[in-house]
Amino acid sequence: MVYTSTRVSRHWLKAAVAVAATFTFMPAFAADVNIAPKIASVTVKHAGKMVTIERNQDQKNTVNPAFAKTSRKCPPFCIQPSTLAPGVETIAELEMLGYLKQLSDGDSSIVVVDSRTPNWVARGTIPGSVNIPWTLLNPAKGADPISIGDLLESSFGVISSEGLMDFSDAKTAVMFCNGMWCGQSPNNIKNLLKLGYPAHQIKWYRGGMQNWENLGLTTVKAAK
Repeated sequence: MVYTSTRVSRHWLKAAVAVAATFTFMPAFAADVNIAPKIASVTVKHAGKMVTIERNQDQKNTVNPAFAKTSRKCPPFCIQPSTLAPGVETIAELEMLGYLKQLSDGDSSIVVVDSRTPNWVARGTIPGSVNIPWTLLNPAKGADPISIGDLLESSFGVISSEGLMDFSDAKTAVMFCNGMWCGQSPNNIKNLLKLGYPAHQIKWYRGGMQNWENLGLTTVKAAK
């Protein structure tokens, strides 16, 4: 499908308005450590249960040791660019929370994807996300065309017919992994783009779990 500049502009405007409208302002007696000046928490659905995302209130709390390491061998753990691919928007925490809230409120046109391998996800993930390991969209790791097509249909809203993929109703895919040194969500994104997924329908939370943990935001066990 070809998108005109007017249509794309309207898409961004609609998304921006929707994200801004998802938060509930906090009362005067709210917590000391807030998400933003007037946002104390955001409640989302994870694995069928409501989860309140907030920041750790212990002002002496330190970062999760799993994300305290400053240096990892590169490659493969190299610093990712701020812009991953043309048309793919890089987002931060407030935008991520906005998409999570929209999804939780019933917007089925969004999927928030933890691209990490299960051993990392088992340590904790962002509430409202689903785990689609980067290997499942990667032919070099054994992913075959049929399984990739099934995954695109079941999780991303893509329609497959007679070997062709229709992306006209593709979901807004919000992707993340371990952080700015992690290549798992970039790998998923690049493979989606190769398959024809619309770039403007992909959002990349570059900070990933590293930034999420550094800010003391709530994590949960992965949804089954």
